[in-house]
Amino acid sequence: MSDDAQPLPDCLTPGLYLVATPIGNLGDITMRAVDILSRCDGVACEDTRITGKLLKHLGLSKPMWRYDDHSEQRDRRRLVESMRNRAVALVSDAGTPMISDPGFRLVNDCRLEGIPVTSIPGACAAVVGLTLSGLPNDRFLFAGFLPAKEKARRETLEELAATDATLVFYETGPRLLKSLKALGEVMPERELAVARELTKLHEECRRGMSDGLMAYYGANPPKGEIVLLVGPPQEQVPSDADADAMLRTALETMKTSQAAAHVSKATGLDRKTLYARAMAMKSE
Repeated sequence: MSDDAQPLPDCLTPGLYLVATPIGNLGDITMRAVDILSRCDGVACEDTRITGKLLKHLGLSKPMWRYDDHSEQRDRRRLVESMRNRAVALVSDAGTPMISDPGFRLVNDCRLEGIPVTSIPGACAAVVGLTLSGLPNDRFLFAGFLPAKEKARRETLEELAATDATLVFYETGPRLLKSLKALGEVMPERELAVARELTKLHEECRRGMSDGLMAYYGANPPKGEIVLLVGPPQEQVPSDADADAMLRTALETMKTSQAAAHVSKATGLDRKTLYARAMAMKSE
């Protein structure tokens, strides 16, 4: 047997293990996540009832400690101290810990105290929604949940409106229409996508503009948590008049070929077409 094939030890090295869990389909749990959950000394989780169901599905029984937004600093300190001689797995109710949940405080404290931290990757609703939507994903910004209050929600969207990237938000069913309305007012020209029931039987990803999506979800109120995506700003193709004006300005100081190349680079328009237009201008 090669060294790579040696059996794993029964006990994990003490420290914190960030374990991604399924966001819907239980089949999405990874083999590594199951291994960590089976060998850890206990599990820190948002809701012991939800995590308990997952552990039962996996045939596991582990001590569980609640850790969520309402956990006090002294609870976090006790948990960190316990990791000096225990392996603790941190899970969220669904998906990857640390993504829009309070786990970052725990990780930060562990790093300050020299406690080892290991991340076990897996399902993440933001990534699933992004890849499913078909919107550009070479550059994206995850911005968590939009504020619940109208004024704060609008201010957040206005701040992000100039971002040249696909925006990814988490949203709830009852607040979806309000967010779609705000997006239609602040970013009316940008395409949207609503991804819900991800990895489940009735998975849905619907794309469109704000008005169309509001009409659909007004008639079909969604439930549960949602990934709300906003496509990047559309590139504005300059009109013929704009291109001609740019060419005339460039021709004042450049040769015809240079002017065509300069305007082509600035606008994305075809250089040969611009060259022909520039030649026509010079013969007028």
